[in-house]
Amino acid sequence: MWTFTLVSADTVETYFDSHVDLLQRKLQKHSDRLKMKAEETFKLKDLSGDALAENFDREFKNFKVKVSSRMTKLSASWQSAKVVRTREKVSFFVGVMTLLVSALMFGVAPQWIHILYTLLGCYLLPLRYYQYKKRAWHYFLFDLCYYVTILNFVYIWFLPKSPALFVACYCLSHGSLASAVITWRNSLVFHDQDKVTSLYVHIYAPFTFTVIRHFYPNAEARFPALVDLPHLQPTRALLLSGGIYVIWQLLYWKFILIDRRSKIESGERTTSFSFLLNDKRGAIGKTLSSVPPRYREAFFMGGQLVYAVLTELPAVFLLYDSSLWSGVFFITIFGVSVWNGGGFYIEVFGRKFERELEALRKELAESTARSGLTTPGSNHHSNHSDSELSSLNTSPVMTDGLVLSPEVSPPVPDSSKKDL
Repeated sequence: MWTFTLVSADTVETYFDSHVDLLQRKLQKHSDRLKMKAEETFKLKDLSGDALAENFDREFKNFKVKVSSRMTKLSASWQSAKVVRTREKVSFFVGVMTLLVSALMFGVAPQWIHILYTLLGCYLLPLRYYQYKKRAWHYFLFDLCYYVTILNFVYIWFLPKSPALFVACYCLSHGSLASAVITWRNSLVFHDQDKVTSLYVHIYAPFTFTVIRHFYPNAEARFPALVDLPHLQPTRALLLSGGIYVIWQLLYWKFILIDRRSKIESGERTTSFSFLLNDKRGAIGKTLSSVPPRYREAFFMGGQLVYAVLTELPAVFLLYDSSLWSGVFFITIFGVSVWNGGGFYIEVFGRKFERELEALRKELAESTARSGLTTPGSNHHSNHSDSELSSLNTSPVMTDGLVLSPEVSPPVPDSSKKDL
């Protein structure tokens, strides 16, 4: 009996203890739920009424402003990129078609080369004037290359009977203009209209006069000056071209360096001389900086004259009498421009692609760090992304995009690096 009583008491105690414990846990859970609801209620109560409406309106307005600002920026970027892409496509098309038409015309109808030279000038030069004028770069248009280009047109269309003008145009075109392709690294970059125009100015003039001298059928009938010029007299040729050069230099000194000195010194306008003088990394800039200020302009003009005469010597003593060496000379300077253009595409676009790839790599790394993914699957995905980026970094992929060109202050047009 006593044993039965103890067993019963133990059973009752066990039963009630378990139920009491279960009841306590249910009450605690319910208490926690009530506590959370109370906290939420108090929060809502704090933001109820006018405060809640005011907070909602403020957040909504901020959201609308952010979305509107973002859409405006995206729209502007899209329109700007679209315009740039269109302009670059037009420039690329014109450049490639000009090269193709020039090659075909040289082989089939060389008597049309001087016409194509003029038509291209009527398209590219006014466009350059408009662009440079708008950017206050128009003092570059007074450089020697444009002066010689105008003289070439004058000879071709108005004074084809003048032997003196032909000699001057031939020597200057094969001298200062052609050598600028090598000296100042003119590049055949089809999508860049500024570089295409600079290359046209410097390379199409010697090409045209090489055709007139050696490959134009019955050239004496169209250009009677050639009748009196079976050969060049070196002294006379250098004096004529040098005289034409001196006339340009005096005009440039008077109307630009003297009459516009205040604008140039204030930085409002930029010229080739001021650009080269401020280029402390270049050999010319370092040399000019070492010259006393009052002698710099005279030193620069004298250096340009010596440079012009030296670069004309191959034309005077070799190219005028040899169609073979004229062809070699032209292919050489054209090859240099192609090489420079290839370097531009590979180096500039390659560096741009590397920067974009590195930015993407950093963005993925930051995103992975923020997400805090530590599972094996996430680590595998991250490693896979890194391996893909590494393979992209070594693949010969080119990205097309602007340029663009990062701008420096003040930006300098491509044509400024040409004549010395």
